Amino acid sequence: MNRDRLDRLRERAQADRWKVPPEVFSNALERSAEKAFAGRTPSESDLDRYYGSLHLSDLALACACAMGREDAWDHFVREFRAGMYRAADAMDPAGGAREIAEALYAELFGLKEKDGIRQSVFRYFHGRSSLGTWLRSLVAQRFIDRHRETRRFDPLPDERSAAPLRATQPSIDPDRARFVAAMRAVLAAAIAALEPRDRLRLACYYAQDMTLAQIGTLTREHEATVSRHLARTRKAIREDVEKRLRDDKGFAKAEIDECFASIVDDAGNLDLGEWLDTDRKKPGLDRSLSRELS
Repeated sequence: MNRDRLDRLRERAQADRWKVPPEVFSNALERSAEKAFAGRTPSESDLDRYYGSLHLSDLALACACAMGREDAWDHFVREFRAGMYRAADAMDPAGGAREIAEALYAELFGLKEKDGIRQSVFRYFHGRSSLGTWLRSLVAQRFIDRHRETRRFDPLPDERSAAPLRATQPSIDPDRARFVAAMRAVLAAAIAALEPRDRLRLACYYAQDMTLAQIGTLTREHEATVSRHLARTRKAIREDVEKRLRDDKGFAKAEIDECFASIVDDAGNLDLGEWLDTDRKKPGLDRSLSRELS
C-alpha cells in the first residue's frame, strides 16, 4: 500500500493509540478491499473512496485485540460487552443468546493458535460497518446457527398431521431494515422522475409480465427498441438511486453497495406496482429487476 495513504489512514484510525504496527493495519485494509472489490480491480480513486468510508478507529481496535494487546482488550470489554449482552437478551430473553455472547469472547480473544498466530475472530472484521453492529450481527448469526442445529433433532410431524414444518429463519442483519427503507424511498423517487413512456415500459415488462413484442405493439416500437429503452431506463434508475443515496442519505460507497444487495436478498419488501400505479400480478419487486439494478 502507498505509504502516504497508509499514514493518513493510520492517523485517522488513531492506530498508534493501540500500538498497531503499520504492516498489520495495512494488511487489514488490503483484506477489506479484497473482500469489497472481489472479482475486479479498483482504481486509486475507488480505493480512496472505499477506505474513506470505513470505520477506521474500530478497525484499528480490532487489529489490536486480535494481536492480544491487553489495553485494547480491556477497552473492548468495557465499551462493547454491554451492547452484546443487550442484543443477546433482545433475541432470547430466556438467556440462551447471552450464553452464546459469552462464548464468543474466547473466539474473539483468540485462545487458539495456528502456526504461532492467534486465531481471533476479529480478523473477519473489515470495518465496513461499525464494530458494534458487526458484533450484534455475529451474535445473531451464532444464535440462528444454534437454532438450526437443534431443529435438526426435532421429530418430524406425523405424516397424517396438518402441522407444517417451520421454515428456516433468515440471518438477522441489524442494518438490513435501514438499507431496505432507504432503497424504498430513493427507488420511489427515481421511478417517479422517469418520463411517462419509460414508466409505461417498466410497468408492462416487470409488473405485468408482458413480452418485448407485446410492449412493442402497445408503444409502436420494434421489440429491439423496447429492449434498448428498458436497458437505458434501468441504467438511469441505478445512477439516480446511487446519487440520491450519496447526496440525500449521506451513504458511503460501501453502504450504497449494501443497499443494492438488500433488494436482491429481500425484494419482497419493495412493490414496483405501487410506484407504477398498476395492478401487479405478483407481490414485491421483481427479483430480475432487483438483480439488474444491482
